[in-house]
Amino acid sequence: MSGTDANQSTEDAEEVQYDPASSRYNLYECPDCDNVVLALGRDEPPMACHGKPMERVTDVEMSIKPPDVKQVLLQAFGLPKAGLDICLCVIGEGPLSASEVADSLGYDRSTITRYLNKLVDLGLLKRSELNREGGGIINVYHSVDLERMRRETLIGFYIWAGEAAALIEDANVTKQDYLDENPDRELPDVFWDSFRED
Repeated sequence: MSGTDANQSTEDAEEVQYDPASSRYNLYECPDCDNVVLALGRDEPPMACHGKPMERVTDVEMSIKPPDVKQVLLQAFGLPKAGLDICLCVIGEGPLSASEVADSLGYDRSTITRYLNKLVDLGLLKRSELNREGGGIINVYHSVDLERMRRETLIGFYIWAGEAAALIEDANVTKQDYLDENPDRELPDVFWDSFRED
């Protein structure tokens, strides 16, 4: 599936709404301030705020388009389809050298090497040296422990989500400041330009 196809499938997806009764994650908020916490796989508040347990969010009206895993991996970790293919190849067939991954997938060797290094940097694969029978050393790539991979990807995603949440909060604060200073004016289009990437 190309990036365009993935975008199209995400755009065509039916919107979903957070449902505390059936969701695989929970949202909690502090009754005294703006703190909101995402908790995965737990039914009890993960922490207290102002000395009181946080309360489960139950009154969400906003609907969202559900994420596509390929888009999440691309946005959060910079991994397009090629990177995901390479990661899955090593997990399924490793340990493998870069040449063996290239032969298996048919990607250019430079693409394979670039994404193998990125996957090692992300903590999703590990690299080790292997002595060749005819002499010399070659790098081979292995999958990391699956529990470690789960932890690394979740923490990495939470960091990305935190950065995204901070952008949204900055936009909301800036918007409110503008409206407070200009109560009789609508928000200009140029306001949003300051939040676009260069």
